[in-house]
Amino acid sequence: MNILDTIIAQKQREVAAKKHAFPVALLERSHLFTRTPRSLAQLLRTSNTGIISEFKRRSPSRSVINETAKVQSITLAYEQAGASGISVLTDTPFFGGSLDDLLLTRSAVGLPLLRKEFIIDGYQIYEAKAYGADAILLIAACLSEKEIIALSTLAKTLSLDVLLEVHDEEELKRSLHPTIDMIGVNNRNLKTFEVDLATSVALSSYIPTTFVKVSESGIRTAEDIKKLRSHGFQGFLIGEQFMKSEDPANEVQQFMKSLV
Repeated sequence: MNILDTIIAQKQREVAAKKHAFPVALLERSHLFTRTPRSLAQLLRTSNTGIISEFKRRSPSRSVINETAKVQSITLAYEQAGASGISVLTDTPFFGGSLDDLLLTRSAVGLPLLRKEFIIDGYQIYEAKAYGADAILLIAACLSEKEIIALSTLAKTLSLDVLLEVHDEEELKRSLHPTIDMIGVNNRNLKTFEVDLATSVALSSYIPTTFVKVSESGIRTAEDIKKLRSHGFQGFLIGEQFMKSEDPANEVQQFMKSLV
């Protein structure tokens, strides 16, 4: 099994247990469930930076990134520095995150929040809504076209934006549905974890302008963003570049200044 297969197998067990212990009816009682989400896609279309800053402690490719980071202080610094949105990893076994990180971020900032998760079941979309997310991530590599349509349709009924992540042309072609708001090109191969910005460049011309183009992973400099903007990208998801610093708040502030 590759890394993605291992994660999905774990996620299937995890979701089955959660659905039994904490059914959707209870999630719908959350005070955040009635909150009106902010559209991440709309904000990216008009943003000066387009930066989606990510909070994560670990990853399979790097192991520990920043185990001591405080979610509220870091995400507040992201907002104050000028980020357009914040991505929060909620997977525990592989990324060291949790739904509590999403909840704490929601209490600290007003920006649109993306729940970064390996979503395989509609239950996880109800969770996202109940914990304060404004958008969800769907990963084409672990979903069929039928599943993409069903999950994105559910998200739209809950007023959540959908970022659909692709890695190649085949995944992209089966992902262009009207229930998708943003197409994210992940420059990191989830099977090998190698990173190459050329992936975004290669796929950019195949993404219709009706979708917000988002480039994910491997973005390290202002020059990277300028290059990606020239190919129509309006969103730039950056996590490890900020989180690996001893002072992520300062790192994101300096990065924002370099964009001016």
